[in-house]
Amino acid sequence: MDFTRIIQKNTKNKLSRQKLFQNSRKISLFVFICCSFITSGQSGPDFNILADKAFLKLYQNSDECISYTQGILVSDQNTEHKIVLQNIISQAYAMKGDYVQSVNIFAQKEEADPKNELSYFMQIFSDYNLADQYQNLGLYNQSKRIITHLLSDQKLLKSNDAALRMTTAKLYQLQALNSGINKDYPTAFKNLDKSNLYLSDHNEENRILKIENKIFRSSYLLKQNRLVEYKTLIESIISNLEHQTDQPFLLGLAYENLSQYYFLKQDYRTSVEKLEAGLSLIENLPYNNLKIKIYESLSRNYYALHDDVKYHQYNKLYNDLKAKTDVSSKEGIRYIIKFVETNQNKNIEFQKLMFLQSFLPLALILFLIIIGLSTYFLIIKSKNKDLKKQFDFFEKQSKEKPQPVLLNKASVTAKDAGSIKISREKEDEILQKLEEFEKSTRYLNKNMSLSMLSSQMEINTKYLSEVINNKEKNFNGYINKLRINHIVQLLRNDSTFLNYKVSYLAEYSGFSSHSAFTTVFKSVTGMSPNAYIQEISKTKAI
Repeated sequence: MDFTRIIQKNTKNKLSRQKLFQNSRKISLFVFICCSFITSGQSGPDFNILADKAFLKLYQNSDECISYTQGILVSDQNTEHKIVLQNIISQAYAMKGDYVQSVNIFAQKEEADPKNELSYFMQIFSDYNLADQYQNLGLYNQSKRIITHLLSDQKLLKSNDAALRMTTAKLYQLQALNSGINKDYPTAFKNLDKSNLYLSDHNEENRILKIENKIFRSSYLLKQNRLVEYKTLIESIISNLEHQTDQPFLLGLAYENLSQYYFLKQDYRTSVEKLEAGLSLIENLPYNNLKIKIYESLSRNYYALHDDVKYHQYNKLYNDLKAKTDVSSKEGIRYIIKFVETNQNKNIEFQKLMFLQSFLPLALILFLIIIGLSTYFLIIKSKNKDLKKQFDFFEKQSKEKPQPVLLNKASVTAKDAGSIKISREKEDEILQKLEEFEKSTRYLNKNMSLSMLSSQMEINTKYLSEVINNKEKNFNGYINKLRINHIVQLLRNDSTFLNYKVSYLAEYSGFSSHSAFTTVFKSVTGMSPNAYIQEISKTKAI
């Protein structure tokens, strides 16, 4: 009886332990599933949805975009996710005209682990980020160089990875803008077409980039005077955007674009209507760069309509906001140059460290090899002592020969004892870049200086100054002559400019004052701006 009870008790205890074990396994499985859900919550499809929403907010309200994206950034520890989110925040600051903060956010990228290489995506996206920053700051040549290098990578172009394809589309879009700045519109169109090839309809980011590409295309059509194609495209863009309520920036940009068409047609009232419609969409939003364009266009239209009150109102808004963003842009250029130099130095130090680490295991062998090579070179040096003397002599003689003078070019000659010697190849390179610069309208920038131009061209300031000084008396004379020639062409070819006051022409062409413009204009053309306008008006009246 006692034996039977013991067996029943043991059996009961065994069943209880089995039931407890099964329950603990169920609890463990539940905890594992919950933990897996939590840890994967910021990766995969969930992150893509959050990032896509952040990108959409970029075009709705840049301040809200910054707050929303920073909230995601704090809780997401994935390094690749961080770099994508930081790029969105950086773009939001750039759209506000706050280039200092834009560069600061860009510079806060994750430090690479010395033991691990950056993933391929992070390498590509980091370089895209830098190219984007360069373009925002007006350093178009630096941006173009980085993008050209990236787009030569067949691995990137043939990738089926969604993130890489999106980045490739953005690179082609940036390159199209770089081409447009240099008025190379055929190349700009090709880059926009290639950008579209990498876009789909899977999310908002793809859709927005497609709309942007259409707006940029319409702008280049207008600049090529392909007015029928332009008007059909821009009106279809506006029609589609007007049916949506969440795209104030894109619709405002499209309205500003269309206003340029009516301005060229001298239909200033319709142009103002489009600009006012665009301004009403973003007036209470922090899109300062777009506001600057709209303010400038409104002041120009109201001037043509002889509405002095409105002209001065929008001209003041334009000047105040432009001055603020120009200061930020200059500071942003200084920051990014410092950032790039610092990172280059870090890369050099990192390479030295890795070299030393790999060198130590072979130190003894290398030491013996060095001793052997040193002994060998001492013997060779002794045998060829006389030959070396001859070589040094002829090398010294060749360096003392005068540099040949390039005909019909701004060559550096011996006319000035203090002038800098520049090689023919370097001089040709500088002249080629100056020729490209003269074809653009970047010289109309009020802040254009020798240091800014040398930074854009990536040319030593002293070399650039020397070549310019041989073309003109000095840098200011060179820039001012370009500006005067530009405004003269506008006066001759566009009768609208004949109606403008001299003060507006001075501001438009990048001069700091009416008097400075008048003085330079007379020195270049031989007559005052008013006298020149009268002569042109008489010619057109005949």
